[in-house]
Amino acid sequence: MSSEVGQQHPLTLYFWIWGLLFVVSAGSYATDYMDAGLLRWALILIFMFVKAGYIVAIFMHLKYERLALIYALLLPPGVIVLLVGLMYMESDYTWLTRIVFFGAEVSPERLPLPGTHH
Repeated sequence: MSSEVGQQHPLTLYFWIWGLLFVVSAGSYATDYMDAGLLRWALILIFMFVKAGYIVAIFMHLKYERLALIYALLLPPGVIVLLVGLMYMESDYTWLTRIVFFGAEVSPERLPLPGTHH
């Protein structure tokens, strides 16, 4: 009979994940030297999700939990991201519908900045 209680994870796993987080963070910081564009923002988001995934899976021990708990934690944010993506895809349609309804001269006027008077 064993008197052990709980589960012990090898320290090498934590050191490897720490090293991977360091490499991914270096890649994330390297995007600061890129020209501002869609690729830069996509890389920043990808690096952010990869780092968050490693931290949640290993350091917060989600990797060792039941699948039902993993789904309960990850499914709602995933659905929200999906719905935000659908709203983003619909935004052009909504803008084009306004152009058709109101005519071709649909350029919104800019509001004056606070403190400036015209």
